[in-house]
Amino acid sequence: MLPFSPPHIDQKIIDEVIDTLKSGWITTGPKTKRFELELQQYAGCKRVLCLNSATAGLEIMLRWFGVKEGDEVILPAYTYSATANVIMHCGATPVFVDVEEVDFNISLARIAEAITPKTKVIMPVDFGGMPCDYEAINTMVKAEPVKAKFMAQGEVQKKLGRILVLSDAAHSIGAWYQGKRVGALTDVSVISFHAVKNLTTAEGGAICLNLPGFDNDEIYSQLCIKTLHGQNKDALAKTVPGNWRYDIVEAGYKFNMPDILASIGLVGLSRYDAETLPKRKEICLLYEEAFKAQPWAQVPLFKTDEKESSYHLYPLRIKNCTEMQRDAIITSISAKGVSVNVHFIPLPMLSFYKAEGYDILNYPQTKDNFEREISLPVYYDLTQEQIKMVIETVIHSVHEILG
Repeated sequence: MLPFSPPHIDQKIIDEVIDTLKSGWITTGPKTKRFELELQQYAGCKRVLCLNSATAGLEIMLRWFGVKEGDEVILPAYTYSATANVIMHCGATPVFVDVEEVDFNISLARIAEAITPKTKVIMPVDFGGMPCDYEAINTMVKAEPVKAKFMAQGEVQKKLGRILVLSDAAHSIGAWYQGKRVGALTDVSVISFHAVKNLTTAEGGAICLNLPGFDNDEIYSQLCIKTLHGQNKDALAKTVPGNWRYDIVEAGYKFNMPDILASIGLVGLSRYDAETLPKRKEICLLYEEAFKAQPWAQVPLFKTDEKESSYHLYPLRIKNCTEMQRDAIITSISAKGVSVNVHFIPLPMLSFYKAEGYDILNYPQTKDNFEREISLPVYYDLTQEQIKMVIETVIHSVHEILG
């Protein structure tokens, strides 16, 4: 069975992990700190904090901003559950809005309609690695009529004086928008290094800080405390002779990234632009060339005049196709030895969120995109022969089901 998205693990990564194991330092330490600095330089942001997941990064930023019961957070209905779950953890209300047809990203018009005095945060999602329209979103939250609606509670919210833009950039490291990389496009961006991501640390994530009017170094220090039990010194700081004494200044969380994971990321980042992104782009362009000639195929958008994707997913859509037919096509593809996926089951269709009162019929574009979408394999070790196999298998299966 041709796999969907295995990680690229070679001897260079293995050697770096062994070096970490032999160093005697396997938890958060020098390699994690180096990974943070290299990511900061790569993204062009003001500061980076690495954690054990992107989910942890999203949640800690909501909590840092003081999001709580009675507050609302706007996000697309078309995303993975993590984006909404962290809002629920804070006691706030997820406000789902519909997405655009062309790129699966959050609808600007629907954001504008959803803003209320309860809105504290907007969480755009860079679907498949394609950046959202951050200029429009950033402009929207800074507009005086929108700022006038904002009901600040607490010192942080009063200092920002407007809705926070917290980008779920889980898919999009390495993507570009208006000459800047993802990580430097809005207030805060959170990247994922999960096993299936372009750049992996097995599990992990990073917060990219770009908060205007704040000391981002100071916020980094605050977040280090919040993400390590509220402890005011980490293990590395306590290695200084005589510096063993620490304090717990709040009831924090256990979100830190260990050096073993960072060592995987350091190798991945060192070759990301030269090797990983070009290979993923090549695969997506080969798919595009093959499928654009098929009258039933709606190929994804990867590049415009102002932005370019990280090529994380290849979300092919089948024209004039029902959800049942799409599922039958996937079954046929799988039976022929090719693994494919669907990104994502929209949140209003999932049991927990349906029970909370959300209805997929309120998000017609989300529903349409989902019912016709099939994600094809895109990964570093995919060979030319395997790419050809995927293309032929998909075409044959579509014809088999749709005629």
